Amino acid sequence: MSWLTEYVRPKIRGLLQRDVPENLWTTCESCSQMILVKDFDRFLKVCPHCGHHGKAAAKDRLKWTFDEGAYTRIELPKVAVDPLGFKDQKRYTDRLKEARTKTHLDESLVVAHGQVGGHPAVVAVMAYEFMAGTMGSALGEAFIAACKLAILQKAALIIYTASGGARMQEGVLSLMQMPRTTIGVQMLKDAGLPYIVVLTNPTTGGVSASFAMLGDVHIAEPQALIAFTGPRVIQDTVREKLPEGFQRSEYLRDHGMVDMVTPRDTLKETLDRIIGLMMQRPDTGAA
Repeated sequence: MSWLTEYVRPKIRGLLQRDVPENLWTTCESCSQMILVKDFDRFLKVCPHCGHHGKAAAKDRLKWTFDEGAYTRIELPKVAVDPLGFKDQKRYTDRLKEARTKTHLDESLVVAHGQVGGHPAVVAVMAYEFMAGTMGSALGEAFIAACKLAILQKAALIIYTASGGARMQEGVLSLMQMPRTTIGVQMLKDAGLPYIVVLTNPTTGGVSASFAMLGDVHIAEPQALIAFTGPRVIQDTVREKLPEGFQRSEYLRDHGMVDMVTPRDTLKETLDRIIGLMMQRPDTGAA
């Protein structure tokens, strides 16, 4: 009995009490299959079982897009923190503080510059993890800053969109960002620079009604929801059953709203090729 109690039992107890990391596994949002986190990261947050494209953090988008994953982030313009003194269940300032602590981001748009396909490029990424990627004054200022930087560097601008729409805590000020960002897009067009939009899941509200649908090229990730108002609201309004796949990437491509639907594992190659074609300059014949 002493051998069992003094040697075997402690060994078994040690095996049962061994710490297992809590973040070892994740679950696919679509098929509910368990996936090792390291494998999920290796597959660029795409489920190896069903191909579902999971949400990706802004820092991951930047790393996947720039050559060698090398880029330089820029400091974005400062805006009034709480212009309306808004409060619902929480103060707006408290919500911002919580989002900044959780994400280590200042706002819902991150802007960086570097090389994409060997060409200079500015990449702006909407961070859905920051208050659902909502559009407020800070995002508008950041988008304009990205446009100005692209013009200064004579570079292409790529933007990844992911948003729940306008930020209600800023009221009409958030809606004003729709025409402001449109002006930024026009600045790029006047400068003859490529503006490429990558639509990810979800892209909705005022973002889809402004700069998200004004690109020279529109690329969508598979099965991304791209809409102004969600399908449930539309169906309740028109009281008719909507077509299969309505407002998803593939449906919009088939109806001429999106140029292509590109899986995440080939997106970098696609962006490299598009920028290479669009950044070619005509031969002037000069020596």
